[in-house]
Amino acid sequence: MELPVYIGDTVSATGYRLAGLRVHVPPEDEALDVLEAACSEAPLVLLGSDLASRIPSQQLDELLSRVAPAVVVVPDIRGQVPLPEMAHRLRKLLGVLE
Repeated sequence: MELPVYIGDTVSATGYRLAGLRVHVPPEDEALDVLEAACSEAPLVLLGSDLASRIPSQQLDELLSRVAPAVVVVPDIRGQVPLPEMAHRLRKLLGVLE
């Protein structure tokens, strides 16, 4: 059985590792490659909000709209980077922006 994967900051990764997930703390220039690799092998990918904020909007939308594996943005433990505004993203994806 494949384990879920967390990709993000070091401090949060420690907690997710203790919870039994596989974790990756990639350098910023390798983040997309690590994310794509995780998506090809994990049933669930948790993406730290700090890392998600540095991914281009269109690519992040594509990742979040995947059915399998589910890609979910989770808050960083320090709370420095807010979660993406999901209602706006959903409206954009559905084509019903006001």
